[in-house]
Amino acid sequence: MSESIQEEKKSESFTENVVAVSNDNDNFKLLSADARKAGERALVRKLDSRLMTTAVVIYLLNYIDRVAVTAARLQGLEQDLGLTNVQYDSILAILYATYCPAQIPSNMILSYILRPSFYIGGCVVGWGLTSALTGVTTSFSGIMACRVFIGLPEAAFYPGLMYLLSRWYTRKELAVRSAWFYCGLLISNAFGSLIAAGILAKMQGVLGLAAWRWLFYIEGAITMTFGFLTMWLLPDYPHNTRWLNAAECRLAQVRLAEDAGEADRDSDDLTVYDGLVLAIKDPKTIVFMFMSCSQLLGLSYINFFPTLTQTLGFGTTVTFLMAAPPWIFASICCVLGAWHADRSGERFFHITGWMWVVIVGYIISLSTMATGGRYFSLFLMTTGYCGFALTLAWVSNAIPRPPAKRAVAMGLVNGFGNLGNLMGSYVWNPSWGPEYHQSMIIALCSLVLSISLSLLMRWMLIKENKNMDMEEKKLMEGPGRKRIEEAARLEGITFEEAMKRRKSFRYLY
Repeated sequence: MSESIQEEKKSESFTENVVAVSNDNDNFKLLSADARKAGERALVRKLDSRLMTTAVVIYLLNYIDRVAVTAARLQGLEQDLGLTNVQYDSILAILYATYCPAQIPSNMILSYILRPSFYIGGCVVGWGLTSALTGVTTSFSGIMACRVFIGLPEAAFYPGLMYLLSRWYTRKELAVRSAWFYCGLLISNAFGSLIAAGILAKMQGVLGLAAWRWLFYIEGAITMTFGFLTMWLLPDYPHNTRWLNAAECRLAQVRLAEDAGEADRDSDDLTVYDGLVLAIKDPKTIVFMFMSCSQLLGLSYINFFPTLTQTLGFGTTVTFLMAAPPWIFASICCVLGAWHADRSGERFFHITGWMWVVIVGYIISLSTMATGGRYFSLFLMTTGYCGFALTLAWVSNAIPRPPAKRAVAMGLVNGFGNLGNLMGSYVWNPSWGPEYHQSMIIALCSLVLSISLSLLMRWMLIKENKNMDMEEKKLMEGPGRKRIEEAARLEGITFEEAMKRRKSFRYLY
């Protein structure tokens, strides 16, 4: 019998056994190790095929819609709307005026919504519609209004999906999944440029409309269509997902409880505001917020990437085509780096190492305007997002419980962090081109700051791990015992076994 058939039979056996004991916590631990592992592998495969695939496609559409305005700029948007350089910079920046603050209440709400699949799917439809309406605008005020309102539904997406991933994957699985997820952004910069090149080259004058208007119409319509599919494709939570059976839901809850040494759920008396207070009071949240902001300021060239590629001296279509390979390279590096981060359980060097690569890229660009050297530097610059892709995964690892606190912390970190993109909208001033030396120096200094804050976070987590070693000796007595007893009850194990599992939990740094 082939190995795949044997594993399938083990998975089926596990499902049957769990269904039989799902209401008997005392017997759950009696399942064989082989059956348990087979069932867990089957569950993760099912999650990867639906949750991860959907997340990647949504992120691809998300950034294609968001940066379509930068592609439209190269095909006459500024001239048709009569925009000045300052007005164009404001169009880029205004999105973050709603996108950044809205992430915090969105994630606060998300942790209490029973059907996040409907919530996130509805937001995808919302920003797709707003993106399509951008093609109708005829003035600065009109396109400003579209950019303001597109930021609201987009705010629910990235921190919301990252929180949803943290409700399904363990600490050692989350980094590579967050990288797969983030590859949607990286790939969108590659294929978004190719799509834009095709639309802008072929659609000029069709039905009497400018090609840049068709860019918004077509991309917005595609996003809206997939938004409705998202409501069916995404899971909800481990206890109420419609396309998982009772055994799989049970296993999903137990494996996360084992991973952290306590149940991955909020206590009955914990409110959404309590989660906010807990997150703000945790100094790790504040450090992560400023670390994320400095990272994104240092990587803010992303909104001007077609413009930077244009400095190589080629035409519009060739410029878009040349913008794709650096992002494909970054996507490959992102997955490989995150895979190794999960295998090693290390976070600091897997994030900051890529920032040093970007710094080298900036130094090359500051040193030469030669086409070969400048294009090579673009490859190095894009790898910075391989590190940033792990930032929210690190937040989830460092602030794991309770879920309400984790959700708000992720919203705070990503929301505040995107202020770096807002500031970056004005850093890459067209008057500083084509060299952009001032812009690169600002970005380089920001990355050095982010590396310093990452080092501080590493030190804080090492210190907390040492404190946990000392406190575990006292945990047999005191208020912490109640949470351990609750985890033991949920998993159907003894208090002593729960304590043994808890000793295996440490912050990843």
